[in-house]
Amino acid sequence: MKILHPSANQQIWYDEHLFSGDPQQAFDPHYWQQQQKVTGSAQGRGTTWFVQLDTLEGALRHYRRGGLFGKVVKDQYWFHSWEQTRSYQEFILLQKLSQANVNVPRPIAARAVKSGPFYRADLLSEKIPNARDMVELLCSHALNRQIYQKVGQMVRRMHNVGVNHTDLNIHNILIDDNENVWIIDFDKCGFASLGGEWAEQNLARLKRSFLKEQPKFPTHWSLECWQWLMEGYQHPEGNS
Repeated sequence: MKILHPSANQQIWYDEHLFSGDPQQAFDPHYWQQQQKVTGSAQGRGTTWFVQLDTLEGALRHYRRGGLFGKVVKDQYWFHSWEQTRSYQEFILLQKLSQANVNVPRPIAARAVKSGPFYRADLLSEKIPNARDMVELLCSHALNRQIYQKVGQMVRRMHNVGVNHTDLNIHNILIDDNENVWIIDFDKCGFASLGGEWAEQNLARLKRSFLKEQPKFPTHWSLECWQWLMEGYQHPEGNS
């Protein structure tokens, strides 16, 4: 990871192996549009821009608040230190998970811009190619036992690194065309002590998300599928 200090009010972290351009331009959608390298977009709290880099496709996201408070203060956060900014923390988290062979988007570049007591933040990370989330897949067909076991194994691998995914749900689990499992969306997640209750809470949240979404695919999921997932979680030494 390299750090760029363009000014006292801005800090950028980036992976020079994944990004070869000017890091200061990496977070400007207009720059990518002028280069004709915008490949698509997705709407969430804001717009995520998909952009073509030299060797991979990236997803550019500006951090935005949710909930009622987010209607008043859309994208500002209290500044404590550069290392406590959400963009830096997610960058480091993704980097450590990637190094531990957990299938997550590789972090490409992160930025925090300070303005008075507040900061705004952006993250450019890898877009997983040819992958769809589990909700989309289950709406079209049932998934086999092996895929659920792979999901359980990947969640266990993430937990073994000590990462608490506070929003683990089936929208944040992707399956690619090769049936590889990917976990995404690590904003506000962090490291936790191994052996804590947080891992069980992650699993409980994931199970609730299956049950919540099941009316969309009533014949494609049952509690037996959850048992398959837990088989993989309890036997993480299997192939994933």
